[in-house]
Amino acid sequence: MRSAERLSIGLLCAPLALAAAMLLAGCGSIERLRDALPGASAPASAPAKAASASAAAPSPAASASVVDAPKPASTGPIAPATERAYYDALALMRAGHAADAERGFRALTKSDPDLAGPHANLGLLARQAGHLPEAVSELEQATTLAPGLAVAWNQLGLAYRQSGEFTKARDAYQHAIAIDPNYATAVLNLGVLDDLYLGDSARALELYTRYLALTPAGDPVVAKWVADVKNRKPASAAPAASAPAQAGAPKEKS
Repeated sequence: MRSAERLSIGLLCAPLALAAAMLLAGCGSIERLRDALPGASAPASAPAKAASASAAAPSPAASASVVDAPKPASTGPIAPATERAYYDALALMRAGHAADAERGFRALTKSDPDLAGPHANLGLLARQAGHLPEAVSELEQATTLAPGLAVAWNQLGLAYRQSGEFTKARDAYQHAIAIDPNYATAVLNLGVLDDLYLGDSARALELYTRYLALTPAGDPVVAKWVADVKNRKPASAAPAASAPAQAGAPKEKS
């Protein structure tokens, strides 16, 4: 059996910020507020750390933050003051000041309720704190406001999985992959879900293999999982309610 907890969006990893390619459980921030606009960047007045991270971050499929610029439900402009407030909260999140970051994001949900980013980051903070019902609620709101934001769907899948809602987790990961078929992290997370929680080794093997094809630099850990699945005897046991952690076991990305 395996355990699960990898992250992938576009964050830096201080205690509460994710780093692309970092395999950490529960460390992240969601940078993009707009609906998966790859060209979105921090305003000139945003904190230097947030701005440089946004400029250097890879596409959502390869990075570790969810939302890096405000995404309204409508296509109207976002006020500069709103963007500044958002990036200030992101900088606090990356610096590990979760309570201050939460206050900033929560204020934005009241002043600008159509923005997806604040809800997404509140969902991450709640999930990292173990407040799963709140995490699910915030991430569901984020995906409602920005349905094209693949990284938010991936985070929602993680929150569902941690809540034991495996079918919903599968659907959320599949949403992320439908939006971005090259989103390697969501592909991997769906494979871990199938492997550990849904008892579908054949499907897990297919997804692990697909993940490796989407990872040019390779991933020896996942390559080992592939070998393990191929050598595994067919299992008749029902899907596990929880998967015990074992050294070298598969882990989700965020």
